[in-house]
Amino acid sequence: MTDRRGFLTAAVGTAGAALLPSISKAQEPFTLEKLPYAFDALEPHIDAKTMEIHWGRHHKAYVDNLNKALAGKEDLASKSIERLMIDVNSVPAAIRGSVINNGGGHYNHSVFWSLMKKDGGGEPTGATAKAIDQAFGSYAKFQEKLSTAAMTRFGSGWSWLVVNQMGMLDVVSFPNQDCPLSAGLKPVMGVDVWEHAYYLKYQNKRADYLKAWFNTLNWEVIGDRLAQATRKD
Repeated sequence: MTDRRGFLTAAVGTAGAALLPSISKAQEPFTLEKLPYAFDALEPHIDAKTMEIHWGRHHKAYVDNLNKALAGKEDLASKSIERLMIDVNSVPAAIRGSVINNGGGHYNHSVFWSLMKKDGGGEPTGATAKAIDQAFGSYAKFQEKLSTAAMTRFGSGWSWLVVNQMGMLDVVSFPNQDCPLSAGLKPVMGVDVWEHAYYLKYQNKRADYLKAWFNTLNWEVIGDRLAQATRKD
């Protein structure tokens, strides 16, 4: 289950995690939540400096700019980030672009942090493995499809594993900070391929970053997200 900032509650507060201080004002409608691990927890795959800048500067900027865009609009600011992005077409045209960019940036990154952990990676098991095998043929084929979507995303954007409108697993790619929720999709996991996510360590070698990123995955959280996305109420 996710909270209003986009985090899976099961991911936040992991036992033994070095939680980092929130740096947004408490009275603002959206806040930059603590990472569920230390900056260096994902090394050697993702370096500490990249995590520090990515979370503390880039994600913070999305949160701050979203709050600015929603200033004085309590009806929108009171929504969860999920509902705001699902209903983004109802946002007034004058601020819709800012909400798409900054609200999407906030939601996308909140999900992204929760998908990784110290000593992560390996292959999925149980229901998650079965679902991936049924949809893509094997985990290796899924990795290839997600990586191809990420590699062929020109410029900045994301590659996502989603549950589509037909209730099936699919891989999609979106530019910039466009959010899968706004397209009627249920995101299960996604990888950030903006250069700020990897350039300090990998420079222009996006493929090397993607290969390393699979070694950080928190399959428990991903499995919970998949179960939630496919649940029939």
